[in-house]
Amino acid sequence: CSCAEAPTIMNNMDLRELIRAKISGEKIVSPSNSSSPYMKMIQYEIKMIKMFKGFDKAKDIQYVYTPVFSSLCGVKLDSNNKAGYLLSGSMWSDGRISIGQCDLVESWDNLSLSQKKNLNYRYQMGCECRINTCYTVPCVSTGENECLWTDWLLDNSLNGEQARQYACIRRTDTTCSWYRGGPPPEKDFLDMTDP
Repeated sequence: CSCAEAPTIMNNMDLRELIRAKISGEKIVSPSNSSSPYMKMIQYEIKMIKMFKGFDKAKDIQYVYTPVFSSLCGVKLDSNNKAGYLLSGSMWSDGRISIGQCDLVESWDNLSLSQKKNLNYRYQMGCECRINTCYTVPCVSTGENECLWTDWLLDNSLNGEQARQYACIRRTDTTCSWYRGGPPPEKDFLDMTDP
């Protein structure tokens, strides 16, 4: 299993679906037309706490599915302690929700306070913004509706300071910039385009 770029909480507006849920149980299931062990899935029973984005066709999600094997991008979630997670995934044609290693699967307790606030109040302000990941220098913005993401360049990490503390949001002048909590968005922006 490989992903083009691991998802982060910071760029969740690129995700189609995003929910907060508690895992309440799990069991192994097989598609009815296959007996192959490689087709088996883990069915996690969830209690959805909040839907942040997507799943317009599914009002009440009760289960998410992932491959049994990590080599097939399956993820292991803690169902014993009724752990809370932030989950992104995709909806199959039959309405089931699939999650995997290329999706955002993060323990709610591991999120920073800024990430939790941004999920509830700020990320939706960035729906029209685009995040451009900087891998090498020079790295320049290609437009006013873009935020440069430099975590990989500066920290060699996909979950650095920007991902954990900032949100890319649209300002009142229609440009996009990084915002770190505190005063209203118009007053506290970090211009990441300056060297």
